[in-house]
Amino acid sequence: MNEADLIREAPALLLTPEGYKNLQAELERLTTEKRPEIAERIRESLQHGEFSEDNSELDEVKFEQAIVEARIGELKAIFANAHVLEEDMIDTEHAGIGSKVTLKDEDFGDQFEIRLVASIEADPNRDYVSVESPMGSALLGLAKGEIASVLAPGGKKNYKLVSISR
Repeated sequence: MNEADLIREAPALLLTPEGYKNLQAELERLTTEKRPEIAERIRESLQHGEFSEDNSELDEVKFEQAIVEARIGELKAIFANAHVLEEDMIDTEHAGIGSKVTLKDEDFGDQFEIRLVASIEADPNRDYVSVESPMGSALLGLAKGEIASVLAPGGKKNYKLVSISR
């Protein structure tokens, strides 16, 4: 089964193996480290009789607890709908989720590489671009040698797809 079949068959969230591992590690950290840490801070407040109406520290801990529990719920929902792309499932003929693409800026001649990922994995610091972003959506389905036109804040930019790899 290839990426196109997965997209047609089910609205699953497609994750790279690395993205899946990173999200699993985050869930593990939240459930085994952060959750117990917050519970301990609440217990300490109880033992010290710090449950008054104006206890801002307790309010902060409860707010943090709500954020952590919401993220845990979000991650569990992601895993319930996620499908991990195996390397051999990543198309090297057309740009898609998981593809590493080398692009050439048609105006300046600069070349750079990005990886197309689901929005949950997007990370500009690692050059992971969401397929839902203007650049990502312009690249989807393109083959080597084709031009992606992207509407950027500074105007229309054209990028030639130089290569596609896994």
